[in-house]
Amino acid sequence: MNNSEQWREIKYREIFDEETRGLHRRRQSDPDCKVEDIEGVLKALYIMDGADQGGRGSLQDTIMAATIAAYELFIEAWKAES
Repeated sequence: MNNSEQWREIKYREIFDEETRGLHRRRQSDPDCKVEDIEGVLKALYIMDGADQGGRGSLQDTIMAATIAAYELFIEAWKAES
């Protein structure tokens, strides 16, 4: 992996881990938080991702991809508990 790909992987993992920790904290600390609330945020993220007409650039694309992936995985795991 060359340096141009390596920074993306590092940033992706950093953002993914931060978002995942934040989602777990929210679920634990907010008794009113429901999976539907998290799904609503994910829907907004999908809209933001699709509204990239001007081009965000590599950094913001990496951040968006990691954020969406964290939300998707979190929701999937939460639903699997039921």
